[in-house]
Amino acid sequence: MKALYKAAAAPGFEFLERPDPHAGPGEVKIRVLRTGICGTDLHIESWDAWAAGAVNVPLVPGHEFCGEVVAVGEGVRDVRVGDQVSGEGHVVCGTCRNCRAGRRHLCIRTSSVGVNRDGAFAEYVVLPESNVWVHHEPVDPDLGAIFDPFGNAVHTALSFPLVGEDVLITGAGPIGLMAAEVCRHVGARFVVITDVSEYRLALAREMGADLALDVTHESIADAQHRLGMVEGFDVALEMSGHPSALPEVLANLNHGGRIAMLGLPSAPIEIDWGKVVTHMITIKGIYGREMFETWYAMSAMLRSGLDISKVITHRFPAGQWADAFATARGGRCGKVVLDWTVV
Repeated sequence: MKALYKAAAAPGFEFLERPDPHAGPGEVKIRVLRTGICGTDLHIESWDAWAAGAVNVPLVPGHEFCGEVVAVGEGVRDVRVGDQVSGEGHVVCGTCRNCRAGRRHLCIRTSSVGVNRDGAFAEYVVLPESNVWVHHEPVDPDLGAIFDPFGNAVHTALSFPLVGEDVLITGAGPIGLMAAEVCRHVGARFVVITDVSEYRLALAREMGADLALDVTHESIADAQHRLGMVEGFDVALEMSGHPSALPEVLANLNHGGRIAMLGLPSAPIEIDWGKVVTHMITIKGIYGREMFETWYAMSAMLRSGLDISKVITHRFPAGQWADAFATARGGRCGKVVLDWTVV
């Protein structure tokens, strides 16, 4: 099969032939149709400090994908050849306390597809049946390829009740953009999203945000005044990881406000913990998706009319992976998708 491959602990990928994987007991072999490029993949390609400490090489990277089942191993019960599927990228142990309690997204022995085991930047990928999500109603393969980051957006957005609430989203990357659509879909009153990229702010205006704010020119307090708000935001979704974002969020929350944090901080953050206490602020860390409650919520919202398709802005044949990665790294894009049917 054709695959993107990282042979050694160094920058770059190779696009070459690799042996086809085979489905063992309890496993499913999938012909990959589309893959999404994630920030994690950019780290692995450039081989930065995070990648050097987290990634097992040699490796086929990639964890956002949609495909078709072509073979199943012994003992596979519910997934069938021909099914259209996406994959949950966190392979869990099943035996730690959290796994046994049904909190698999908190498994202490998680192995990540495309990071700790071979992933989906290839014509075929193998996953445990328990990690395969079957699309019982057909979806556009491009959309199916981004169910993983869509799940991050849904997990973050639905961490707190949103009906009638004023929501602040910091960071208009693809996950923040999808979260804006989710917040609007489930009944938030105002949805404000911030960034410094005019390209992504323009995309946010098309994707459910009442106000898309360039924080280099306007403050979040200004946004409140423009919308006629008087008490601050009720819910904040911190997607950026920028050290200045969380203190600014706190300065614009109502008493009793709630923060869901998905963005990984790029540096230490100093915040006013006294305000967290006296204003009874809740801060909740978010990782991945709830397995598989988030996946059910995603599919249900798509069936009820949620449209996140505008977040996909660029598509490339898999063989043009270098151009695709350059586009994703450049930032003037939403989600970038690779088509593995034209390699």
